[in-house]
Amino acid sequence: MTNLANSGRYESAPGVFKSAPVAGSSVQQLSQITRNIRRTLDLETIWQQTVDGLGLMFDAQRVWVCGYQPGIQTVAIAAEYRSHSQLASFHGQSYRLDDLDYLSAAIAATQPIICRDSSAQAEEILAISTRYQDQPNGLIVMYPQQSVWSEQDLELITELAEQVGTAVAHARQFGERHALAVKLQQANASLMEKHRQLEEARRQAEAAREQAEEASRLKSEFLANTSHELRTPLNGMIGFLKLVLDGMADDPEEQEDFIQEAHKSALHLLDLINDVLDIAKIEAGKMQLDMGPVSLRELFNAVESFTRPMAEQKKLAFEIHLPATRDEIIVNGNYQRLLQVMLNLVGNAIKFTHEGGVTISAEIKLQKSTFKDVTWPGTVKVSVADTGIGVSLEKQDRLFQTFSQVDGERTRQYGGTGLGLAISQKLVEAMGGVVQFISMGEGLGSTVTFTTILYHEPVLASTP
Repeated sequence: MTNLANSGRYESAPGVFKSAPVAGSSVQQLSQITRNIRRTLDLETIWQQTVDGLGLMFDAQRVWVCGYQPGIQTVAIAAEYRSHSQLASFHGQSYRLDDLDYLSAAIAATQPIICRDSSAQAEEILAISTRYQDQPNGLIVMYPQQSVWSEQDLELITELAEQVGTAVAHARQFGERHALAVKLQQANASLMEKHRQLEEARRQAEAAREQAEEASRLKSEFLANTSHELRTPLNGMIGFLKLVLDGMADDPEEQEDFIQEAHKSALHLLDLINDVLDIAKIEAGKMQLDMGPVSLRELFNAVESFTRPMAEQKKLAFEIHLPATRDEIIVNGNYQRLLQVMLNLVGNAIKFTHEGGVTISAEIKLQKSTFKDVTWPGTVKVSVADTGIGVSLEKQDRLFQTFSQVDGERTRQYGGTGLGLAISQKLVEAMGGVVQFISMGEGLGSTVTFTTILYHEPVLASTP
C-alpha cells in the first residue's frame, strides 16, 4: 500500500453501482455499530468503533477516520482499521485537503464518493463525510478488498455516517461542556482559595492589631507600675537624706540609720534600673555574654549567702541539695548572669512564700548536646521550688512575656517590675538552656527550673 501523500491523482467515478441484495447480517452489524457508538461520549472510542465495525462489516482492506473542523484545511487520522498487521499504519498522519482531491470532494458532498487511484488502476477508495445538522464534522475513508459497491451498501454506509456524525457532535458538545465545567470548578476553587487567603490575611491583620493593642496596654501598665516602683526608693532616698540634711537626727546612731535606709533605697533603685536596662539590651539584641567554666557549688554558696537571711527573716525553711559527686560540678556559662538568674528565681520564691519553705536543687543529665558548634557532655537542671501562693493555670502563659505582669494588684502588693522571669529566660536561653515554670494553681506553690550546659562530666559518687 502506498503512502497517501504519495498516491496518484484520484478521479471521481460515475454514481452508477451494481445492485445486490442486502444481507440480513449487514443490517444487524449496522445496528450493532450504531449501538456501540451511542453507548459512549468518548470521541476516540467512537472513531475506533466506527472503523472496526466498517472494516469487519465490508471485509475492507483498510478503513480510517479523521475529525474535521470547518475552516481548517488540515485533517489527521484519528483511528484506523487494518485487515492484517503487514499493512503500513497511517494513524496520526496529517494531510491537507488540497493534497488529496477525494477528501475535499467528500467534505463538499452529502453522499459517498468513489474514487479510482489512477496510479494503482484497479484500486478504488470510498470516502464519505460525517455530518450533524448538514454540517460536516468528520471523514470516513474505506479501501475495499473488491471494487463492488451495491446501492444498499452505500445506503448502509450513508446511514452509519449520519449516526457517527451525530455521535461525534454529541461527544464534542459533552467534551466542551466538561471542559467548561472543569474551568468553572477551577475558577471556583481559585476564588475559594483567594477568599481563604483574604480571610487569613484579615485574621492575621486582626490578630496583629489585637497584639499591638495588647502590647501597648501592657507597656502602659508596665510603665505605670515601673514608674511607681522607681519613685518609691527614690522618694525614700530623698526623704532620709532630707532628714539628715535638716538635722532631724537626734544622735549619730539615728543619723547612721537614716543613711543606711537611704543606701538600701539606692541599691533597690539600682536593681530596678538594671532590670530595665537588661531587658532593653536583650530586646535590642545587644546583650554580650562571655562564657566559661563556673563552679556550681560556688554559685549556690553565693546565692545562699544573699538569700538565706531573707528566708530566715520570714521564718521559712531554706534547703540546698547538690548531686553527690567525687569532684566539682562545673558548668559552662557566665557567672554573673547565672547568679542574677538564681537570685531572681530564689528572690521571687521567698517573696511569694509566707509559710513553708524554699528548696534549691540540681540534677545532672548526662545526655550530650550541641551549643555553638561544640558538643558538651550533658546539662545540669537547677530547680527552685517553693510552697508559696502559686499561679493559676490560665495566667501562667504571661509569666515570661516582656512588659507583662500576671496581676497588677499582686505587683502593687509585692513590688517589682515583673521583668525578673522574662530577663532570666532570655539570659538562660543565651547560655544554651531553657526555663520552665510549673504550678498546679493558686495556693499550691510553684517550681521554676532552668538548664545550663555541663562543662565536663563529673565523677558520680556511688550510692548505697
